[in-house]
Amino acid sequence: MPSFRTLVPAALLALSFCAAPLVASAESISDSQRGEIETIVRNYLISHPEVLEEAMAELQKRQTAAEAAKHEAGIAKNADTIFNSPRGVVLGNKDGDVTFVEFFDYNCGYCKRAMNDMMELMKSDPKLKVVLKEFPVLSQGSVEAAQVAVAVRMQAPQKYLDFHQKLLGGRGQADKAHALAVAKELGLDMARVEKDMASAEAKATIEENFKLAEEMGMNGTPSYVIGKQVVIGAVGVEGLREKISTARCGKATC
Repeated sequence: MPSFRTLVPAALLALSFCAAPLVASAESISDSQRGEIETIVRNYLISHPEVLEEAMAELQKRQTAAEAAKHEAGIAKNADTIFNSPRGVVLGNKDGDVTFVEFFDYNCGYCKRAMNDMMELMKSDPKLKVVLKEFPVLSQGSVEAAQVAVAVRMQAPQKYLDFHQKLLGGRGQADKAHALAVAKELGLDMARVEKDMASAEAKATIEENFKLAEEMGMNGTPSYVIGKQVVIGAVGVEGLREKISTARCGKATC
């Protein structure tokens, strides 16, 4: 939200034109005229401080609308890659009527809680399609963990969810060593995992997800695409349910 100091100069300038309709331009205002106008505006704002609150609320409303329009345009432009890329991991109902896409980082504390939200949504909503996308923004360890995750998806997609839950739900920093330990625990071919995590496919998967995130203005995790909506942050399971319902039937509760 804009600060008081940011908004006041804009308000002063806008109101100065209202207070001096005969002045052709801001440049033609003399120093004495400017001082008189600023005094009038200052006294008005002191007498009516609610004007600033109303202006800030309207500015926030317009910024939110512009951001939503940008998100919707980004989704429309990249819809096929967002919802149907073979590099995404598909869970839940593969033919679901709503697709729930989550961008996550294995070292994101909020993502750990968001994982529980995702599992609850899949359990309670049999018509939901879930797509997971690695978005390792927090550290080099996050990148390494994402590379191993892609290798797991390449070798044994049926084991990806187990891998995801164990690594994201585990203690300590997620990195190559921790991710490989989980892959080994699940019985994967470790020589192939090492090979695949360094492959062009692993690199392309992560690059694709970063490009999508940039297109939609995502800069943190967890972030979601649900229908035509981009959702930033861990909003909780009920907040996600409302977004899913909006995508499904146009209102918060179907």
